[in-house]
Amino acid sequence: MPRLTSTHFVAAINSDRAFRGRSTKTPRTMILTTKTKVACASVAYRVIAGARRFAGKDNWATVRRRGILWRLDLSEGIDLSIYLLGAFERSTAAALDRLVRPGDVVFDIGANIGAHTLGLAQRTGSTGRVFAFEPTDFAFAKLKRNLELNPQLQGQTRIYQTLLADALTAPREAAIYASWPLRANAQVHAKHRGLLASTSNASVDTLDEFVEREHIERLDLIKIDVDGHEYPVLKGGRRTLEKFRPIFVMELSPYVHAEKNEKFRDLIALLRENGYSLQDATTGKPLPLESDELEALIPDGASINVIARAHGATL
Repeated sequence: MPRLTSTHFVAAINSDRAFRGRSTKTPRTMILTTKTKVACASVAYRVIAGARRFAGKDNWATVRRRGILWRLDLSEGIDLSIYLLGAFERSTAAALDRLVRPGDVVFDIGANIGAHTLGLAQRTGSTGRVFAFEPTDFAFAKLKRNLELNPQLQGQTRIYQTLLADALTAPREAAIYASWPLRANAQVHAKHRGLLASTSNASVDTLDEFVEREHIERLDLIKIDVDGHEYPVLKGGRRTLEKFRPIFVMELSPYVHAEKNEKFRDLIALLRENGYSLQDATTGKPLPLESDELEALIPDGASINVIARAHGATL
């Protein structure tokens, strides 16, 4: 049996699926909960942190991965994944690599530290544009720093400390989950192990208002990962969806919608009403566009990454 390393642990958490089954009456794979993924990453962190302490190093590292320079806090789940694997959520990164072309205009909603933003800017090139939205003070500061480290990507990248909502009058949440610490912390969420971060410097906007105000004339793809806020974000972008019919790469996690009092079925209904279909971002297989059927596929505490495509759209 090959020796398991910290890289194997993080590779596991970057995959939606594990534990292949043999029975045809059960799914071929089971989906890992976020809590399990973070637990695996915590094991990897302890190994790496111990080795770094022995070498006289702290948790911070400046590294180049896939041509991008990063300043990373290895005690954070997203940062550790980039450090070890060169990417966060490999199925999402692979889907974006496949879908985004030079010259495209892309929105990254829920950009966090720029885990996908900077790769998107590489893909669009100098003739494209990436607009990244991150509302929390914690993650936006790291996003800004990582972009500053990569001057070759700055010309095509715009970042905004903005909370996108369904209306300009929507209240700004005081704190949003934006950190996934790998050290013990009693304040983390019971299921997804996230830690709240302040949005004190964020503005509130809607997708439609932003697109109109910034005179956006093209929108090819939206990557969205906002932990249960997807419905209000897209509700505030109905005109944008109708006009541009962008492809979506998004995370579906029914339990976080319930916690936010946002009905998961409303999100799925909005996609269906706008002529979208769903496919698994990892396997490419079609997914049902009925909320009850989707929820049955996603265990409590887990999520899947999907591609939503308007009818008639092609790769």
